[in-house]
Amino acid sequence: MIKKILILLFLLLITTYLVVAVTTLNSKPVNQVCTGMELIIKDSIDHGFINQKEIIRLLNNKKLSPVDKKIGEINTRLLEEEIGKHPLIENVECYRTPGCKIGIEVTQRLPILRVMANNGDNYYIDHKGKIMPIPNSSAYVTVITGNVDRDFATKELYKLGVFLQDHPLWNAQIEQINVTHAKELELVPRVGEHIIFLGKPGNYEKKFERLKTFYEKGLNKVGWNKYSRISLEFNNQIICTKKEK
Repeated sequence: MIKKILILLFLLLITTYLVVAVTTLNSKPVNQVCTGMELIIKDSIDHGFINQKEIIRLLNNKKLSPVDKKIGEINTRLLEEEIGKHPLIENVECYRTPGCKIGIEVTQRLPILRVMANNGDNYYIDHKGKIMPIPNSSAYVTVITGNVDRDFATKELYKLGVFLQDHPLWNAQIEQINVTHAKELELVPRVGEHIIFLGKPGNYEKKFERLKTFYEKGLNKVGWNKYSRISLEFNNQIICTKKEK
């Protein structure tokens, strides 16, 4: 009997503790003051477009810095909206931390192509196919030149950019994409003194598979500088132009 009573008392104490703990954790510290911000900028090692000082300066200019404000009065949704307006930021998450701080996680936009067109346009295309302004720091991505407008860049060339990103070999090899007046694509490789002619956009998987085979079975034997032009325009064939002596 005594043992049962002790067990019941123990269970009662555990239940009381859990109720108090849950109530304490779920209660909002409305009168506590924000002591600082915990800023996390994702992909900051590969791309330094945004830094912590810039986020702090942005909030200070908008008079939205949460520091020294009551936790219950801080509108995290508003912080997300204002920081998210920055043209180099893709996503923002703001939240309250147990240490009376505001956590801010920023995801930068990631460029996959840079356009330097004949018409004077100079911008990046990000991984979602959107035009992205040039930040203070550069990104090492394939450069697009020639007769290219924004519609062609964000639709046709974006697909090629995604293909290159998904294939590290070609992403490392293709340095430049030139768009001709006829909207045909010429590629400038990092290795080899030749131009790779793709013709009209599209059918990248098959074209680059043929090019890979030609690299392995052709150029590796005859030399990488024998041809000035390698054309992949037509199906099931590769047309090469020898260099003039």
